[in-house]
Amino acid sequence: MDTFALIMTVGVALGFTYTNGFHDSANAIATSVSTRALTPRAALAMAAVMNLAGAFLGSGVAKTVSEGLIQTPHGSSGMGILFAALVGAIVWNLVTWYFGLPSSSSHALFGGMVGAALAGGIAVYWTGVLEKIVLPMFISPIIGLLLGYAVMCVILWLFKRSNPHRAKRGFRIAQTVSAAGMALGHGLQDAQKTMGVVVMALSIAEVQDHNDIPVWVKIACAAMLSLGTYAGGWRIMRTLGRRIIELDPPQGFAAETTAASVMYTASFMFHAPISTTHVITSAIMGVGATKRVSAVRWGVAKNIIMGWFITMPAAAAAAAVVYWAVKLVFG
Repeated sequence: MDTFALIMTVGVALGFTYTNGFHDSANAIATSVSTRALTPRAALAMAAVMNLAGAFLGSGVAKTVSEGLIQTPHGSSGMGILFAALVGAIVWNLVTWYFGLPSSSSHALFGGMVGAALAGGIAVYWTGVLEKIVLPMFISPIIGLLLGYAVMCVILWLFKRSNPHRAKRGFRIAQTVSAAGMALGHGLQDAQKTMGVVVMALSIAEVQDHNDIPVWVKIACAAMLSLGTYAGGWRIMRTLGRRIIELDPPQGFAAETTAASVMYTASFMFHAPISTTHVITSAIMGVGATKRVSAVRWGVAKNIIMGWFITMPAAAAAAAVVYWAVKLVFG
């Protein structure tokens, strides 16, 4: 039974990673596609390859996720909590994907973990949740917004005497690089979050007694994220690429460069699991505001931000319901 529970939990974790891929693929490529720097299929293929590569660049984020958020008791109770957390996160990913809302898969996962832990009556380390999840959730979008605004202002100043058409052609080419950097950062962040959960499952099942990530876990999580990315996320892509603001190539380059920089800094310097969705969305808002504040469709932005705030409690509620259902069926 324990082996079956472990296999089921790892399988659901990989399923979550797949939904993360198609849910968040828009983060990396929406701006490039909307400015016609890349065709949709070429952008998805590039993002899939870079996500795969990014997953192997480090392990700091995975270790942050696997320890210090919730208690992980051994046996069926702990495995049931992880299973419920992942299913709750998948449910929220599918709901927000259906409505084209770029919510955070990361915060859906963290919300699911907290909700399932509370339902299972085990300890939630609220200090860890505050420091590792809540504070970065607020800080990273603010940095993305301000840095996006600053980067776009620098670009406008540097190219103010340039031929507009020639400059846009140059930035369209440059966007292939910035989009690749964004996709690499997405793989670095989001694949590692699932790796951390799988390591927790292996620890609960007493298959391993350390937090090192086995090679097969890295390969499986990276592959599923890459496959999910290639499946695409067209609904969310429209929201990020066109509904917030009509982006041109210089704006797309500025937004992608900003978001990628924030993700690399968070991953390598602080090992902080931040939301790629939050960062790229806020960077787009900051970049758009340089044109004029009214150029940003703040009504759409407000709905997106509301989605950010309800993601963790909504995923927590879904995970709690799943946990109680599992307990009812299996005792």
